[in-house]
Amino acid sequence: MHLTFSSYYTLISAALVLLLGKWLVHRIRFLREFNIPEPVAGGLVVAAALFSLHYFLGYSITFNSDLQTAFMLVFFSSIGLSANFSKLREGGKSLLLFLLIVVVFIAVQNTVGISLASALGLDPLVGLIAGSVTLTGGHGTAGAWGEVFENRYGINGAITLGIACATFGLVIGGLIGGPLAKALITRRRLAEPMTEAQAPQNQPPLSEGSELGGFENPDQVRLITTNAAIETLALFAGCLGFAEFMTHASEGTKFALPTFVWALGGGVLIRNTLDYVFRFQVFDRAIDVFGNASLSIYLAIALLSLKLWELAGLAAPLMVILAAQTVVMGLYAALITFRFMGRNYDAAVLAAGHCGFGMGATPTAVANMQAITNQYGPSHKAFLIVPMVGAFFVDIVNATLIQLFIQWLH
Repeated sequence: MHLTFSSYYTLISAALVLLLGKWLVHRIRFLREFNIPEPVAGGLVVAAALFSLHYFLGYSITFNSDLQTAFMLVFFSSIGLSANFSKLREGGKSLLLFLLIVVVFIAVQNTVGISLASALGLDPLVGLIAGSVTLTGGHGTAGAWGEVFENRYGINGAITLGIACATFGLVIGGLIGGPLAKALITRRRLAEPMTEAQAPQNQPPLSEGSELGGFENPDQVRLITTNAAIETLALFAGCLGFAEFMTHASEGTKFALPTFVWALGGGVLIRNTLDYVFRFQVFDRAIDVFGNASLSIYLAIALLSLKLWELAGLAAPLMVILAAQTVVMGLYAALITFRFMGRNYDAAVLAAGHCGFGMGATPTAVANMQAITNQYGPSHKAFLIVPMVGAFFVDIVNATLIQLFIQWLH
């Protein structure tokens, strides 16, 4: 029996997943100690329950994917709307260094996938699918490149294969980032857990123009007004409208980019035009609230939509590749990302973020970092660098490197 949930029931389900995740993290010390994000904790429990319904009773549920896409676009728009040029300049050399580290990792990820696929007797392109196409690229890139691999290179089932690999990466990226950063922090004594009095929810409300970014303290109170909320919704609508227009206008050209990249770019364009041309004060506090809520709901729906039975059906050789990619991601984040970004608390948070979008997606990266900073305190540097690199630059770099690897293989 198959059930399809409308957007209303999908939203209700996502809210219940978030409440369950919050309760689990609060009640289970293991989840709290290893900084597992609340949407991941609740989402995996529900995904396992849905798997049991499918396996034992034959029930399956499809959740509204349009709603998931909408919240993802709002999240990326919030990153763009929070990024005025002064903040981008603030990233400076650290942003460029982190981008270089990510570029090298994408090359390593594809080399590992192709090498293992060849050793296991698979088409090397399958290794590329189990590399940056799906892990760094995520579900959107998996679907887009899946069509290319099926139609142009004859890889049967490339889309399904890509979606399964991206799903695996989304889960693993949310599971390894927090524990890795915690191990680095505790082993090197980089920070101490905050006391109850220091917790974000017990701090004074964030003021307008606060140095802390919107995603650094999602639980800290923000004072917003009805007018601010309405104006901010209009800004988000502008970002989404710009993204939709540019996606269709650039389709089939060299400038074709995923819709979420255009949403982020639209946010940057609108924010800085308002700041420097019209001298209009953008309400960062309202952007913070909408962005954080969208992030949580997006992750909840994404995990609700997991079809674990598809992952269970993956061939053993592919599971070997994905397991190896997980180990490589963890080692690279600990030995390269952490070391070259300064071996300090900020570097540990950056390593958690890199695990998030290196195996899953930028929302996972932000959730990983929030899980760490909620326990140990804010990391302005990490929340300045990771969203911009993970959401904007990495997709452009990834697309270029995928093309180069395909040309090398063919």
